This record gives sequence, C-alpha cells and structure tokens, in this order.
Amino acid sequence: MKKQFSVFIVRWLANSLGLWVAVRLLGTGYSGVDVTIGIIGFLVAGLVFSVINSILKPIVVILSLPAILLTLGLFMLVVNGLMVYFSLALMPGISMTLFNSILAGIILSLVNYIVSNILDLKS
Repeated sequence: MKKQFSVFIVRWLANSLGLWVAVRLLGTGYSGVDVTIGIIGFLVAGLVFSVINSILKPIVVILSLPAILLTLGLFMLVVNGLMVYFSLALMPGISMTLFNSILAGIILSLVNYIVSNILDLKS
C-alpha cells in the first residue's frame, strides 16, 4: 500500500509538472485569457487531473472502446485530451480549448513516460 501511495504522489507531481509545461508551451488557446494560478494552483490541478485520470478515465475508455478500436487507438488521444479538459474546467484561473487539451494530453503522456522510466515506476 505504501508503494502505491508513493507512486501516486510521484505521478501527481509529474502531472503538475506536465500541466505547467503544457500551459507554458501551448497557452490556453483563448485570445486575451491569461493563466492566473501559481505553483500551488498547478499542484492542485495536477491532483485533480490525477484523481480524474484514475477514476473517470477507465469508464470513458470502456464506453469509447468501439471508437478506439475503429481508429486503431488514435481515439485515446481524444480521451486523454478530454481528461485534461475536464480537470482544467474544474480549476478556477486556468482553462484550455479542447484542441489545446488534446495537445496537452500528449505532453502529459510524454512527461509521465519519462518520469516513470527514470524512476522505474511499476503501478
């Protein structure tokens, strides 16, 4: 149990870092809208994303399985983007368009992949 909790904490921090990188690289996608949250806000957004990713994502993946199979897995990019979009919609001070959320999902996947391989995390 302690190992699972430490893996969750590392993934939470990696998601926070990934969200920060994605927002800095992509922006929000809305013209004239700035990000008004600081480092604590990104940590909370990473926690919200981690919780949504662990609870809601399996349900969405099962419901969208026909589209995932039809597109040979490419629809998973949209599912990841929707998870980013939903989690950022719950956060005041930060918002993204759906297209930028899909790109942010790709960035988050890359950051999680790199952190998992560096730390040799097995969930």
